Amino acid sequence: MTSRIFSTQASSTIERDTLALLNTESDFLTPSTLESTRAAGDAIQSILAEKFESILGIWVSEYSTDFARRAMADLAFKDIDGYYYIIDVKSHRVSTKFNMPNLTSVERLARLYEDDMNYFVLLMVQYDLQGAQAEFSAVYFVPIEFLSWDCLTVGALGWGQIQIVNSNNVIVDRQSSRKQWMLQLCEVMLEFYPEEIEKIGGRVRRFEEIKAYWLDK
Repeated sequence: MTSRIFSTQASSTIERDTLALLNTESDFLTPSTLESTRAAGDAIQSILAEKFESILGIWVSEYSTDFARRAMADLAFKDIDGYYYIIDVKSHRVSTKFNMPNLTSVERLARLYEDDMNYFVLLMVQYDLQGAQAEFSAVYFVPIEFLSWDCLTVGALGWGQIQIVNSNNVIVDRQSSRKQWMLQLCEVMLEFYPEEIEKIGGRVRRFEEIKAYWLDK
C-alpha cells in the first residue's frame, strides 16, 4: 500500500488549491521585503503554515508547524491512513538567475525511508513580482522520489546534501517508485564518495607542502 494522496489525483488537487490560495494573498510583501527573496520566502512559508491544514481537508488527522530552523520539516502531518509527511517548503522567484536549494541530507533521508509510512515531501512555490505584488505561477507538492535525478545533484556538506540543480527546471516523474529512486540514490552516492576522497587526498597533499614550507622557513 502506498499513500493515497500520491497514488490518486489528491496531490494535484492540493497543488491547485494551494496555488489559488496564494494568489489571493499576493499583497503580502512590504516595501522593506520587496527585494529580499529570503523575506518573501519566510512570508510565503508563514502563509502556508497557517492555511495548509485547511487545504489538506479530509486527508489530515494530525498537523504540526513547530520545528527548529535546521529540522527536516517546515510543516508535517499524519494522514487518515497513518502515513506521516515531512514537508520542506521552498519558494522560487522565477526571474532570479541562480537558485540551487538544498533539500535534505542523504543520511537523514535514508533513515527516514527505513519506514515505508514516512514521506519526505517538497512543497515548492514558484512566483514572480508584478510591482509590489507576487504572482504565483506553479506549485509542486511531491515526495522527493518523484523528482527526476536529471534535475538533482548532491552537494558536499556532511554526508551529502540532495540539491535541485536549477529551480527553473524541476522535473517530476509521478510514476517513479521509491525503491527505484533510492537505488539510484545509492548509485549516485557510490560515485560521489570516491570523488570526494580523491579531492580530500589532494587537499592533504597541499597542506603537507604548506607545512614543509613553514618548517623550512
